[in-house]
Amino acid sequence: MTAASAVLAALGILAWPDTRARARLRGLTRQPGAFTRPRWLWPPRLPLLLAAASAVGLLAFGPGGAAAAALITATLWRLHKIRRTQDATIAAVAGLAEALRSFADALRTGAHPVAAAEAAADDAHPDAATVLLTIAAASRLGGDIEQALATTDLPALAGHLPELGMAVRLSTRNGLPLADVLDATRRDLQLRARHAKTVQARMAGPRTTATILAALPLIGIALGESTGVSPIHVLAHTGIGQAMLVLGALLTSAGLVWTAKLTAQATHR
Repeated sequence: MTAASAVLAALGILAWPDTRARARLRGLTRQPGAFTRPRWLWPPRLPLLLAAASAVGLLAFGPGGAAAAALITATLWRLHKIRRTQDATIAAVAGLAEALRSFADALRTGAHPVAAAEAAADDAHPDAATVLLTIAAASRLGGDIEQALATTDLPALAGHLPELGMAVRLSTRNGLPLADVLDATRRDLQLRARHAKTVQARMAGPRTTATILAALPLIGIALGESTGVSPIHVLAHTGIGQAMLVLGALLTSAGLVWTAKLTAQATHR
């Protein structure tokens, strides 16, 4: 009963909305003057997941099982974060390309660059909106747009902001139409986003293969139990079994993380 409760608690934590989703929900349901819980009071999900997984592992396989369960849980969390980072980067690049399209279209209608950038930022991806508002602020104050973009803290667009800054500088110094320069940058960003999406889809096969290979030890344990070898008893009640549990979890985790790193490099190459 305790193990089942721990598993259900872990599943509930995984299904809990992330920070951005909670913020949207609070914005929809918040009443004027209502108390808002500070962010630091929200319990972090990873420690709770590790505690739940360790409890299940301890009940099922002893201390070695607790360590192995914690390792696997931390690895799955890491893989989840890597995948979310990849998706966020692709979405930010595609969003910036679309925002630059709106920016260039507004410039072609005769709008002032500051007004055009602010108008394009209204419906843009959050990161793209930050970029456009940075351009608008630097233009309004007569500052260096390239330097302003270089100091903008947007990890998902870190590799693209210097290029955008150079494009704006090229337009300013050589008298090129800013709309045309933005269009060229937008096309490059669109191609990169499409390429990343294509490669990410093609990497689904290798990721699935890695997952299947990681699950092979479980199949081996099931086959051993079916033939009467009792590998679960060895793993749960012997010293060498406990060590094998931890070593197996460590090797499995290393393989999964290594595969995730390789596929991530291929996606953003």
